[in-house]
Amino acid sequence: MHVHSLDNWRHDHVFIDADQRRSERRAHIVIALTLVTMTAEIAGGLAFNSMALLADGWHMGSHAAALGITAFAYWYARKNLRDKRFTFGTGKVGSLGGFASAIVLGVVAVLVAWESAARFANPVLISFDAAMTVAVIGLIVNLVSAWLLHQGGHSHHGAVNHETAHHHHDHNLRAAFLHVLADALTSVLAILALLGGKMFGWVWLDPVIGLLGAALIAKWTVGLLRDTSRVLLDAEASPETRQSIRKAIEADADNLVSDLHVWKVGPNHLAAIVSLVTHQPRDPAVYKELLGHIPQLVHVTVEVQVCDGDTCLPDGAMAEGASVQ
Repeated sequence: MHVHSLDNWRHDHVFIDADQRRSERRAHIVIALTLVTMTAEIAGGLAFNSMALLADGWHMGSHAAALGITAFAYWYARKNLRDKRFTFGTGKVGSLGGFASAIVLGVVAVLVAWESAARFANPVLISFDAAMTVAVIGLIVNLVSAWLLHQGGHSHHGAVNHETAHHHHDHNLRAAFLHVLADALTSVLAILALLGGKMFGWVWLDPVIGLLGAALIAKWTVGLLRDTSRVLLDAEASPETRQSIRKAIEADADNLVSDLHVWKVGPNHLAAIVSLVTHQPRDPAVYKELLGHIPQLVHVTVEVQVCDGDTCLPDGAMAEGASVQ
């Protein structure tokens, strides 16, 4: 007689990419780099009475705070990795961090637009050379930071499918990347505006380019909010994935999928509940094997219902007004 413990059927709910620690370390490096640059600019601004240095220093400080959300989300997900209170693990914490960072990014866009509009009404005296030096330093720091975060989010897996080809899965890292990219963009636009102002006296170019930058940052914000909210509201799985699951089940015997729920539980992990009707019921493990070609499916629950009628028709197969005796 063989005795089995329940542990033979239990499984964990750790749905976090194996390379997340690498992304977390890169995020920490970027935060440190941002904080060092921020401190140097604020100290320089106080020492040399430069409002340009002070303004850019505090601007970088706001992004350092936003990047802190990224670091906290990574830490929190790792700390509670096996906490049973989280039904499907902490794989969606990164999307929650990305959503929070997107809100901060949106606030930055509003503040940039507000300041730019205010400068139309009340133009300020610009120290072009000092401001350009600050913009160049900021651009270099942000380009290095963006490169680090891009490398951290780069996939090294050879095979991709429709679920991985069009989405940056680590929304937490993506949010951090967009923050430094927004900073880099503002630096580039500032340099262009300052060059135009210094060489041609186009002082109006500074607020105009500021508004353009704010519009682009707002567009990134909307995209990030849309993608993260889909994950948080369990609306992320693509129609192609749902159709692939349905086809795999219905291609076997006379199975018909009566109900299907697919949602994201981690950066590159999907869960599914499949309810099917069949004349030839088999063990749920058999139906799970039919879905083995979809590697993102890491948590599958199968409900098998027996069709006791002569015919079980798929949705829409029964003509309007027809009846089955």
